[in-house]
Amino acid sequence: MTEFALDFEQPIIELEKKILSLKISGEHSKIDFSGEIADLAEKKEKLKKEIYGSLTSWQRVLLARHPRRPYTLDYIKTICENFVELHGDRAYGDDRALVCGLATIDNAPVVVMGHQKGRTVHENLERNFAMAHPEGYRKAMRIMKMAEKFNRPIITFIDTSGAYPGIAAEERGQAEAIAKNLRDMALLKVPVISIVIGEGGSGGALGIGVANKVLMLENSYYSVISPEGCAAILFRDATKAKEAAEALKITAKDLLKSKVIDEIIKEPIGGAHMDAVETAMNIKRAINKYLLQYSKVSKENIAQDRYEKFRAMGIFQEEIVNKLVKKPAKNKKITVKPRRK
Repeated sequence: MTEFALDFEQPIIELEKKILSLKISGEHSKIDFSGEIADLAEKKEKLKKEIYGSLTSWQRVLLARHPRRPYTLDYIKTICENFVELHGDRAYGDDRALVCGLATIDNAPVVVMGHQKGRTVHENLERNFAMAHPEGYRKAMRIMKMAEKFNRPIITFIDTSGAYPGIAAEERGQAEAIAKNLRDMALLKVPVISIVIGEGGSGGALGIGVANKVLMLENSYYSVISPEGCAAILFRDATKAKEAAEALKITAKDLLKSKVIDEIIKEPIGGAHMDAVETAMNIKRAINKYLLQYSKVSKENIAQDRYEKFRAMGIFQEEIVNKLVKKPAKNKKITVKPRRK
């Protein structure tokens, strides 16, 4: 039975409790409840398809934040071989909110990095809840340039509510560090593939998200601001996060439609945490597909492809608008008739 459940999952939990109760009763009373159990199991599967097949934007945000959802290191362990973590930005220190390193995927050398959350309070404090400091983004850029030097594709896993907004981060140049990453990632001559695996919040996500291909797990979100932050600013009420989530268009379907992302990666019914290995294999297939695609593209064209991708984002229309300004009336010629003698 599920250890942690969200509000909209309660009907499923109730059915699971009934099934478990019948199993226990059958064992103690020696009565066969297999028929009733089968009916309830069928009802549960049908209900799961109905609930998870029609999730709202806010419900997907809650799934993206699920405490059992796989994190960057979980995917790296499943997808990659020979992972070696690299540390430090060579200027200030090592930021554990952002994990970076060398690895292979099916014997192909790559560089992998991503935001890392913790499972416990202690781990979250150590990882700063996956909210990176400037040294985290500088470390990421240092290793990306190393990847370019040795011609290794870059894989990034995005999962943060945003870059750390504290005073210490601002004093060490948070905005500048992210801005430099945006600039330098745009110029990289190796393919970059980014996957939003949970939360994709603001500049914290973009700091490792300027990629040739941006992919999203089905129940992740990618946004300029969190729904709560948006609600607090626009509605002066953070409790209106549900309305803000709908208005922001932050789900994978919304962003694929607006061409902000390139592909949605399927999750098991109930979310990535229901089968982490299956989700990881889905991610791996997508990564391998794009690595093969870009293996046939020149370095210059890889950078150009990334540039054109971001230039093409958004919808706009050009129109010539005639100014409705009254033209001054032309001076009429005055004819003076000669006087009669």
